[in-house]
Amino acid sequence: MSAPLGLFRNRVGALRPAAFTSLLPGTHPGRSPAGGRWISGTLTGGALRPLEGVRVLDLTRVLAGPFATMILGDLGAEVVKVERPGAGDDTRAWGPPFVSSESAYFLSVNRNKKSVAVDMKHPRGVEVIQEVGSTNHEPDFSLFHLNVHRKHKQPFISYGQTGPQAQSPGYDSIISAVSGMMHITGPQDGEPVRPGVAMTDMATGLYAHGAVMAALLQRHNTGRGVHIDCNLLSSQVSCLSHIAANYLNAGKEARRWGTAHESIVPYQGFRTKDGYIIVAAGNDKQFVRMCQVMFMVELTEEPKYKTNNLRVQNRQQLLQTLSERLLQENTADWLRRFQGSGVPVGPINSIQEVFAEPQVKHNGLIQEMQHPAAGLIAVPGPAVRFSSFSPSGPTPPPLIGQHTVQVLRDTLSYSDDVIKALLESGAVAQNEAI
Repeated sequence: MSAPLGLFRNRVGALRPAAFTSLLPGTHPGRSPAGGRWISGTLTGGALRPLEGVRVLDLTRVLAGPFATMILGDLGAEVVKVERPGAGDDTRAWGPPFVSSESAYFLSVNRNKKSVAVDMKHPRGVEVIQEVGSTNHEPDFSLFHLNVHRKHKQPFISYGQTGPQAQSPGYDSIISAVSGMMHITGPQDGEPVRPGVAMTDMATGLYAHGAVMAALLQRHNTGRGVHIDCNLLSSQVSCLSHIAANYLNAGKEARRWGTAHESIVPYQGFRTKDGYIIVAAGNDKQFVRMCQVMFMVELTEEPKYKTNNLRVQNRQQLLQTLSERLLQENTADWLRRFQGSGVPVGPINSIQEVFAEPQVKHNGLIQEMQHPAAGLIAVPGPAVRFSSFSPSGPTPPPLIGQHTVQVLRDTLSYSDDVIKALLESGAVAQNEAI
């Protein structure tokens, strides 16, 4: 579920990204060549992350937007997350489970960010956000789902900036249904099923992150900013891939297949003596090897199983035969048998089993941080590794308004008296828990 990512707006005009300008010969290490603003952070050589010096003003909430900005933060951007005083991001209340008073949901997608608590209904609160986006303090990107000029929320950007449904609200589950994703997900003879993770939100966040990176590169090449429309519907429909192509080119309506594949057999989950296993024979050679491992070589001599096309046509009988065989041994025994065979197989893991997997640990997918309120927390780590820098040392997800005074003082250069007046007026709030 998500309040979808609204619009992305590159607000720096002809200025180059700070990450690039800092490396240009003859420039001051802290200023852009145009001299118009300070870049966010001091850049050094060595393990320089790709977005060091880039500032992101983040007014998104829930999942799609925060997921995108977390990735940008992982890559070195300074992400300033704007939240409502008191409540903060919606997902702070989504639980259980909670770690101390912190929602595990919120913790999962908000590392490497600063939180400022600003009342968007207060005139001075709106002015603060507008000043962050002004010439002297301009961020490299602003990610909005709020209209700060009109002082109220825009309709959620679920369907796009324009078109017949542009004003319609929606969440991940709504767009999962509208896009056809839910129609193709679930057991063969069962009801449509919502995917277990908000994949529409996650896909939108990934598209958004890539679009921001492309826009920064375009600005570097052309000196011009760009407006990006990244919405849930377009993201999910584009991910329908071959399912969409089957319909668009052959008029073939999709159906639910459970764990099976419409066009490849065998390519699905099977019961074992003590659990489940996925077997995926993606070509004829792998099918022959699978039969050898399972001591069912006679199947390779059957004319009706000689090619994948024939196996698809004779799916039911073949799958019944394989199912009966796979039920005879435990999952671990089958995995040992298939080891080194070249046939892709894998267990259907519980989440506990996922994080006990040696490869998951090796890939650094358990990222631990010391949170100021919750203590030691762990979240899924970045999926991508770079040879030039390490993702170690992330900052933990912030408390609501943890960095309000810091941003007002260091980014906007507000005096202590101005900051005090803003705090007393309720336009902004500072977390006093730390």
